[in-house]
Amino acid sequence: MSIIVYAESLNGKFKKSAFEVLSYGRALANKSKKSLVVISINADNPMKLSNYGPDKIISLKDPKLKNFTAQNYANVISEYSNKENISILILSSSADSKYIAPLISVQLEAGLATNVVSIPKSLSPLVVKRSCFTNKAFNNTILTGVINIICVSNNSFGVIENPSEPQIIDESIQSEIDSSLKVNSIDKASGTVSIADADVVVSGGRGLKGPENWHLIEDLASVLGAATACSKPVSDMGWRPHSEHVGQTGKPVASNLYIAIGVSGAIQHLAGINSSKVKVVINNDPEAPFFKAADYGIIGDAFEVVPKLIEKLKAFKVQ
Repeated sequence: MSIIVYAESLNGKFKKSAFEVLSYGRALANKSKKSLVVISINADNPMKLSNYGPDKIISLKDPKLKNFTAQNYANVISEYSNKENISILILSSSADSKYIAPLISVQLEAGLATNVVSIPKSLSPLVVKRSCFTNKAFNNTILTGVINIICVSNNSFGVIENPSEPQIIDESIQSEIDSSLKVNSIDKASGTVSIADADVVVSGGRGLKGPENWHLIEDLASVLGAATACSKPVSDMGWRPHSEHVGQTGKPVASNLYIAIGVSGAIQHLAGINSSKVKVVINNDPEAPFFKAADYGIIGDAFEVVPKLIEKLKAFKVQ
């Protein structure tokens, strides 16, 4: 039997999460003594996956799957997983994977565990550690299916290079496409780094007083190679696009470093960023709720603190 990994790509380029779930899959394959197969759809350079230890790469091409639609992608992944005698399917915790995971689960009659943060503690039965209660706690979930699906939390395992010489299968598939669902347009975030893939996220709130001051967020993000984000009120007021809104009602963030500037820290915002490993807050209100959740806090005026921080970081990078 095989462990299958679905490696997500966007516009032909693999997402960082693709390499993380493949790294996770390699570790699980080693532990379970099973072969590791990775499936990609419309990726430009599937051989990049060979740096992370697969035994087989199935590179699927279909122009009708240029735009992501959950049912169509689920159908293809289920079909090729069955061909490989699947035991476990590993997905990321991206928005796309969370759409397709339950659909695949129904098709394969598989158990499903989301928000998984580590390699299974036991293989028989399969026991996985998951985050729960908006990342405030963990639980151990027992999966009893013949086939099981694991969705790995972003930045929980890491990217581990393990070069291999996999078998390569290139196929131009003629898939059954559900024509009742069509993609008319796609809105993309303007940042150079996506929130979902970012190791560092710099976020701003109403404390910045207006969109004309957003250069502080962008300048700091540029120095750190970070993605930019915002709180819900900032998005609601139209200062920033909704694609940058993070929180329980926006996009979840699981970065290694999350910097919040002028964000008070409403409970919905904290729930969406609680998986981030290190949280830093800059706020002139010492009673801001975010300080209770932060690992590091700076009480001060963002218009004074952030320019000095940028200056120091630039000087540090020159050394």
